[in-house]
Amino acid sequence: MTNWRAVIVGFLVTTVLGLFGLVLPGIGQLAAGLIGGFVAGYMAGGGFGRGFWHGLLAGSLGGIVAGVLIALVVGLAGWTLGPIGGAVSGAAGLGILAVAVVVSLVMALESAIAGAVGGVLNPDRSDRRRSGPGTY
Repeated sequence: MTNWRAVIVGFLVTTVLGLFGLVLPGIGQLAAGLIGGFVAGYMAGGGFGRGFWHGLLAGSLGGIVAGVLIALVVGLAGWTLGPIGGAVSGAAGLGILAVAVVVSLVMALESAIAGAVGGVLNPDRSDRRRSGPGTY
C-alpha cells in the first residue's frame, strides 16, 4: 500500500530544494530529486522495492506538476498577444508539457533509485500504527 504522506513529503522536499537548486542549474535539480526520493523511500521504509516505488512517485509527481505549471503560464501569456499569439503559445505550451513529461520520467528514475536506498536503510518501517507509547 502506498504511503502518501511519504510521497508528499518527498515531493515537497524535491520542490523546495529544486527552487534553491536554481542557483546551480542541472546539478541543483539533480540533487533535489535524489534527496527528495531518498526522503520518500526512507519514510516509507520496508526495503528496496517499497522505497523504489515511493521515490518514483515523489519524483514523477514533482516533474509533472512543474511541467503543467510552466505550460499553463506559457499558454496564458499567449492570450495577451491575441489570437495568433494564443495559437503560437498554445503550441509552445504543449511542446513544453511534452518535454516536461520526459524530464519527469528521468527525475522519477533518479528519485526511485534514491528511494530504494532510503528504503533499504529503513527496512523495518511500514504502515503499521503505534500500539503503545514508544512501540510500533
